Amino acid sequence: METPNVSHISLASLFDPPPEDRSRRLHSDLLSIMCHLQLRTLVFGAWVLAYVAFLLSVRRMWTGKYVRSPLVRSLFANMASDSEATETQEWYQCSPDLLGESLRPLFVQSHLDSDTKAFLKRSVEKSGWLFTQLYHSLVSTVLSALVSRTSINGFLGRGSMFVFSGEQFQQLLQIDPEWRAERLLDLGAGDGGVTEVMGKHFKEVYATEVSAPMKWHLQRRNYKVLGIDEWPQTGFRYDVISCLNLLDRCDDPLHLLRDIKRSLVPNTGRLILAAVLPFQPYVEVGGRWQRPTEHLKVKGKTWEEQVTNMSDKVFRRAGLEVEAVTRLPYLCEGDMYNDYYVLDDAVFVLRASENGEESSQ
Repeated sequence: METPNVSHISLASLFDPPPEDRSRRLHSDLLSIMCHLQLRTLVFGAWVLAYVAFLLSVRRMWTGKYVRSPLVRSLFANMASDSEATETQEWYQCSPDLLGESLRPLFVQSHLDSDTKAFLKRSVEKSGWLFTQLYHSLVSTVLSALVSRTSINGFLGRGSMFVFSGEQFQQLLQIDPEWRAERLLDLGAGDGGVTEVMGKHFKEVYATEVSAPMKWHLQRRNYKVLGIDEWPQTGFRYDVISCLNLLDRCDDPLHLLRDIKRSLVPNTGRLILAAVLPFQPYVEVGGRWQRPTEHLKVKGKTWEEQVTNMSDKVFRRAGLEVEAVTRLPYLCEGDMYNDYYVLDDAVFVLRASENGEESSQ
């Protein structure tokens, strides 16, 4: 009989411990992993709380809401009020003498009114909803690579726009509050907030929108949503067509303007067109921005020069002429960083040219 190899047995026992030892070691490893995960969770939670606290402190310091000294607080409020008053006055400023000769008598001076103030107040309040804004920021970051910003805003129910108030709309069209017509078509209507301002004056309200979430908002408001290629082929014409801040986001803007002209009620039909100046055309495709197929060039360094150039070089090519023009802020609800966003708008009332001709130049 052979003698057992003692060293072999002892080495084997080292690499193959008893079942009780294996169980204790496994239990110890599991405890270590759980403690590690808990520690990482605690660290992450602490980081989130610190980040939120930091945002709150920055917002408090920025807004001056928590300045302790009544004197400093009063001075800060006065400075902010003066700054905002100066800023809002600039939104509507125009030098008519710098407009083209034919446009000077057509300029309509607009002012900050109660409806605009109410929109700004709501925007400021919503921008203070910190956790809502954090959620919006997270969802927007995740979805931005997949869908357009418009669809994200529609899904989240944020980013409402303000172009003009009911009073400003009536002033532009030179109508009274009781004026009524048959049909309104709002192209690129978004969530329908601006459509509602105009829609009170019409028996039937039609709208177009590319974004599916925005279409849902329009349908909830009981507007008749038409396809982007359907509205010129309905067999009837519209008393007013609105094209608000769409021309610089359209792939073929001159074709759009000519379709609008042909879809207006003869003689009395009007186009309400808003354009952001300076004019910078881009088309959003799947969350990315690219140049349109037909690139309109609007020349001029000042607001007045660009308005004149649009009238002479763009609208005339489409067989349209200006009936009225004003300067308004194009407002959008803000986020945790800004109470609201503002762009410089020129808002035109256009009609078909009297000679009825379209220029190819």
